[in-house]
Amino acid sequence: MSTSVNYSEITPDILKYTNFCNECNRIDPALYSTYDVKRGLRDLNGEGVLAGLTDISEVNATEIIDGKRVPCEGQLFYRGINVENLVHGFISDDRLGFEEVTYLLLFGKLPTQTELADFSALLGGYRTLPTSFVRDIILKAPSKDMMNTLSRSILTLYAYDDRADDISLPNVLRQCLQLISLVPVLSVYGYQAFSHYHDGNSLFIHSPQPDLSTAENILYLLRPDSKYSPLEAKILDLALILHMEHGGGNNSSFTTHVVTSSGTDTYSSMAASLGSLKGPRHGGANIKVIRMFEDLKKHVHDWNDDEALSAYLRAVLHKEAFDHAGLIYGMGHAVYSLSDPRARILGSFVERLSEEKGRTDEYHLYANVARLAPQIIAEERKIYKGVSPNVDFYSGFIYNILGLPTELFTPIFAVARMVGWSAHRMEELVNNSKIIRPAYKAVQPRQEYVNLADR
Repeated sequence: MSTSVNYSEITPDILKYTNFCNECNRIDPALYSTYDVKRGLRDLNGEGVLAGLTDISEVNATEIIDGKRVPCEGQLFYRGINVENLVHGFISDDRLGFEEVTYLLLFGKLPTQTELADFSALLGGYRTLPTSFVRDIILKAPSKDMMNTLSRSILTLYAYDDRADDISLPNVLRQCLQLISLVPVLSVYGYQAFSHYHDGNSLFIHSPQPDLSTAENILYLLRPDSKYSPLEAKILDLALILHMEHGGGNNSSFTTHVVTSSGTDTYSSMAASLGSLKGPRHGGANIKVIRMFEDLKKHVHDWNDDEALSAYLRAVLHKEAFDHAGLIYGMGHAVYSLSDPRARILGSFVERLSEEKGRTDEYHLYANVARLAPQIIAEERKIYKGVSPNVDFYSGFIYNILGLPTELFTPIFAVARMVGWSAHRMEELVNNSKIIRPAYKAVQPRQEYVNLADR
């Protein structure tokens, strides 16, 4: 007779073995200095160790003055074009820009009107899932974690592709374009299944519209009545563009390069990058910002009281409030110091959206925290560079105003970053023929084998 097993239970045996794992895996931190190891591939000042070259994007947070590298206002370039100029271009024309910027990142140049129309039509035509995919894959096994749902869906698409393992450039481009088109649909459908089966809400499965943009389709698919305002679509489109790409050194894009270098298929590569993005230190950071503000609202009733807000923020830093991690989420960045250009751009549109939605009080709360937090962090912590709001500080608030459920925050990030990952995958395939394999120095002392009877 079979015995049922609770696969989620942590038994005493597991705890015993965990102690063994702790003991055998712990490495003396001093050894990293002894052997000059760049832990986390970072220098002591926090800068990333140069591990590759890329033509796709550039993150710039310093400049050389009198022979010294000093912090400057952050800049982000896509294929050599300043993102702020890109945004100004399509905003001034009063149009959406996701498809145009996707073209730029994938093909290295801005499209003409005809090229943009043809490319948008190509992406629109790829938004159709295989027959019965929604019923058999998404609805039959809904998950409470949308990133896992998304990864499973992408890996399952492998089975529907007759050329899944073909890593020639034309085929990989075809796969990437299909995934760029389908990930928004898979994300929303995964959430709808979760919302229905786990929360008991009505099930809405709208068909994507080939003539709508990526941002418009997300709102169209998500909302029961499929309605949205032009400003809502414009700001979601902007958020997607600012999350598309961030240099080859960010965790998930570096994952794309590493996994692609092994020669694996596109679906496996993208699933690996999704697993990286899921982490709260990467793509899940804006959820932490939202939850921190929810906790702040419970403890500070006057949102314009600088003294009360400062006291709460200091308590967070001292591990006395919120999640006791000692972090003010949405503040600071691994590269940027004086400012995050993505936060600057998003911040300029947040106020307009908050006015349209009647949530200006919350906007002013965010503005107050953005003003106070850098000062408090500078007073409380020894930091080697400045601290400023990062893109996660505003993106979660924007998604919340747009009515996007928290469960979709990180998948929306993945919708955008799928473009960057696609560009990095093709760049790796074109330029490198060797598997990426960094060196690790073994520091475990040698020991002799002992026979079982003598242990």
